[in-house]
Amino acid sequence: MPEVLVPTTRWARWLANFTVSHGAPELVVDAAALRGTAADGSWFTVRLPFSRPYDGPADPVAFAEAATVPEAWGLLLVRKGGFAVARLTGEQLTGSKVGQRHVQGRTKAGGQSQQRFARRRANQARDAYAAAADHAVRVLDGAPLVVAGGDRSAVAEVLADPRLAGVSAVGPWLAVPDPRRTILDQAIRDAQALVVEVVNAPTAPG
Repeated sequence: MPEVLVPTTRWARWLANFTVSHGAPELVVDAAALRGTAADGSWFTVRLPFSRPYDGPADPVAFAEAATVPEAWGLLLVRKGGFAVARLTGEQLTGSKVGQRHVQGRTKAGGQSQQRFARRRANQARDAYAAAADHAVRVLDGAPLVVAGGDRSAVAEVLADPRLAGVSAVGPWLAVPDPRRTILDQAIRDAQALVVEVVNAPTAPG
C-alpha cells in the first residue's frame, strides 16, 4: 500500500481535503496509529514519524502535536552511486556528509568477462559501502536513531558495520535517487512528516 508523507503543517489541510472528497471520517486509535473511515468506505491510517507509537485521543490536533522530533537522530541514504549522512539535534542540522563513489553498471558480456566484471563491481560496491560507514560513524557521533533510504541492501551493508551496532533504523523508509545535497535536504524534511496510508473506496472520486 503506497504511503504519503504529510508534513505536520499540512496535516489539517490534508484532512480537510479528505473530508471534502469522502465525508467526515470516524476517527479511532488502532495499532498505535490514528485511523479514519468515511461513510463512502474510504479510509486512512496515519502514523507518527520515527516509528513512534501513538496512544493519545482520537483527535487530529492531538495527533499532530504528538509528532515531536527526537533530541538526537540521524539520516542515512545509500545507493551504489553515493551516500548522504546527517546528524540532527531536534530540527537543527549539526553535521552532514554527501559523497559519490563510482560503481560500474551492469554488462551484457558473458563468460569469464562477465565474471570478472561482476567481481570488480562487487568490490567497488563493497568499498563504497565501507566509505559510507566510515562517514556515518563520524557524522552520526552516537545518534541512536536514523531514518534511512535509498537501496535497502546498501543501507543494510552500511549498518552492518560493528561501529554502528548502537544505531537503530526507524521509519519512514525514504525512496530516493542517488543522494545529493538537495536530496538530503528534502529527506530531512520527509523524515519528520506524518506517514499516511489512504485507500479510496471503488466508487469514491480520486
